[in-house]
Amino acid sequence: MFLYSSRIKLSLRLLFLRPSPLFFTSNASMLGVKLLLFRIFTLMRIPRIYHPQAITQLGNLNLSEDAAGHVGRVLRMKTEQQVTLFDGLGAEFPAVITEVTKKAVQVELTERIERSSESPLNLDLGQVISRGDKMEFTIQKSVELGVNTITPLISERCGVKLDQKRFDKKLSQWQKVAISACEQSGRNIVPEIRPVMSLEQWCTEEYDGLKLNLHPRAKYSINTLPTPVDKIRLLIGPEGGLSSEEIEKTRHYQFEEILLGPRVLRTETAALTAITALQVRFGDLG
Repeated sequence: MFLYSSRIKLSLRLLFLRPSPLFFTSNASMLGVKLLLFRIFTLMRIPRIYHPQAITQLGNLNLSEDAAGHVGRVLRMKTEQQVTLFDGLGAEFPAVITEVTKKAVQVELTERIERSSESPLNLDLGQVISRGDKMEFTIQKSVELGVNTITPLISERCGVKLDQKRFDKKLSQWQKVAISACEQSGRNIVPEIRPVMSLEQWCTEEYDGLKLNLHPRAKYSINTLPTPVDKIRLLIGPEGGLSSEEIEKTRHYQFEEILLGPRVLRTETAALTAITALQVRFGDLG
């Protein structure tokens, strides 16, 4: 941060030096102010960048193509600026940019820091695929809230019909969303986005933790669950809910039904509400 203090001071002087009465009234001027403030805050914070291969030693390192594009073209960072790298395995690496070209960025790793922001609660989310960008939103916020594994599911009322090729493309995009959420939230371990599978296949998998299914007429809530619990598999159904046959199958595979409250929630709202409540009761929120 100290490296850029002079630039920040200069930017602030330019922003507030003799502003005319019309300065803040034109759309062009307001856009200029917003861009300037964005640049100031970009200078103040140190970006976190994911590196897809395990980092085994300090020294010079070439960023991946995606990371180099983000650092060089999107953030427009220069040599001697700082970034923090993480490889998804638990550690983070403060680094200094040593070279920037049109297609490549090289950094020098200066230190290895073992830092964990993982919750003591291991959460395995099974989310029936939702339409549009709702699935990406659910993945992004679930990762920010500390979910460890996310499995996209197909159910009777899923409403999303894609062939295997398009599912594979979606899976790649969802994993990028999870990585971006880790960069933003400070997580050093990247949650796994598992391949798409049917609800029944997911339910039949062996699991040694507590298994939960949201149900609008359930008798019990998260507050009534027994403690301690450190491992939970959470099922979130589609907008239209699970069919009666699917609900019976979840009961057969020992899923406990819980109620979130008296109001009907959208699928993405239900997922984030349940995850938050579970992290407050058993994890590291609150």
